[in-house]
Amino acid sequence: MNYISTRGTGAPVSAAQAIKQGLASDGGLFVPETLPALSETDISALCKMSYPERAARILSLFLTDYTEEELLNDCHAAYGNSSFVGGTAPLVSTRAPIEIMELWHGPTAAFKDMALQIMPRLLSRALKKTGEERTALILVATSGDTGKAALEGYRDIPQIKMIVFYPVDGVSRVQKLQMATQLGENLKVCAIRGNFDDAQNGVKEIFGNKEIAEKLNEKGYFLSSANSINWGRLAPQIVYYVSAYCDLINSGKRALGEPFNVCVPTGNFGNIFAAYLAKRMGLPIRKMICASNSNNILTDFLSTGVYDRNRHFYLTMSPSMDILISSNLERLLWFVAGPKKTASYMKQLRETGRYAVEPEILAAIRRDFAGYFADEAATAATIREYWEKDGYLSDPHTAVALHAAGQYLAETGDRLPLVVDSTASPYKFANNVYRAVFGCDPSGDLEALDELAARTGVEIPYPLAGLASRTVRFRDVCERTEMPKVVLNFAK
Repeated sequence: MNYISTRGTGAPVSAAQAIKQGLASDGGLFVPETLPALSETDISALCKMSYPERAARILSLFLTDYTEEELLNDCHAAYGNSSFVGGTAPLVSTRAPIEIMELWHGPTAAFKDMALQIMPRLLSRALKKTGEERTALILVATSGDTGKAALEGYRDIPQIKMIVFYPVDGVSRVQKLQMATQLGENLKVCAIRGNFDDAQNGVKEIFGNKEIAEKLNEKGYFLSSANSINWGRLAPQIVYYVSAYCDLINSGKRALGEPFNVCVPTGNFGNIFAAYLAKRMGLPIRKMICASNSNNILTDFLSTGVYDRNRHFYLTMSPSMDILISSNLERLLWFVAGPKKTASYMKQLRETGRYAVEPEILAAIRRDFAGYFADEAATAATIREYWEKDGYLSDPHTAVALHAAGQYLAETGDRLPLVVDSTASPYKFANNVYRAVFGCDPSGDLEALDELAARTGVEIPYPLAGLASRTVRFRDVCERTEMPKVVLNFAK
């Protein structure tokens, strides 16, 4: 299977080349030329497998230049019990028909671990498969969880170095401390003065700068990415939904072939797009509910067909969703509208900050997707409600999804099983969760972890225990315009 650009130019490349390269040469995102089919016979076989085996089987359909033995070895190493102490994507039943899929039991207590524990292994093999002798310099823009998960996944991996950029005031205190205390000699963390979109645009501009590429090449480096714009990051997310369906079948809540719905808290549109790919492959997902916070640009797009980033940017208690440019939406547009229109939409977005899709394009998207959002008050109320009524402690991102799921159920009366993604431990945002549940402030942002645990009896996950006592290694802050200088200096 080969990969092509969403913007329609350039020759097809192999999976290994797409993973190594990150972005297509024309600035587009890589998509598979065709999608593999997933039959009921395939799903029945997957039901009998462990999560690592399911992951290896699904990835083998997309990464055809990797052997199944390589993928199985990497998936067992990535998803072992020592890393995912609380389980790999377990389903937790609360109020019917909602099933909460907890994706945050990995080494950084966020769902990004699910992709970023396997992606470094895929990239390491890609370098060998493509005969690459230079060092991969990975640039990451993060609104919180991607940065720490990427740092942990790529720590001390040979032939790879990484720089993570994050908005200085756009992540939680816990997220910031997790990144600032990260170990690994091949890593650097730098805050920027601006928001996530500034960081993401800065990274994209560096990727598109030929002069920087030439200077890095002279030093023995080439650029790659670990954000969900990289196919090696996105493909493992398809497995969540296949595995969730298998678990629904194994628990007797679905019979083979019976449909279900999913609800995903959404920022960069990668996770929910993975669900779309699973549906296109044959997984019987009926509706995908896109849940946004106060930065509800996707809700508006799904309602009107107009994508307009010229709006107020909110800093919220769900910072990983504080995004106004949802990069992976470009991939969905390619599937629905084709490369020519997608390239035109992206040109309009770059030049004016907005674009509008045609009515027939919007209608096609709305057949699969529904959009809802939760403001700060609704997010806090949902955290409190689920704790008081269900004994379930959720983080703000999960609460956004639970609120959107509730809106969808009330509006439609749909009673199909609804898998809601839980994307982070509540302890990553313990201060806001504490305020939401108890209506008062904790002693401090870090003290909130112990105080929340004491009052709820919910255990702090191992990656966050003792966080306050770790040594801070990274304190740098730069302007967005200084990001290229930071990259070149790190490559010395």
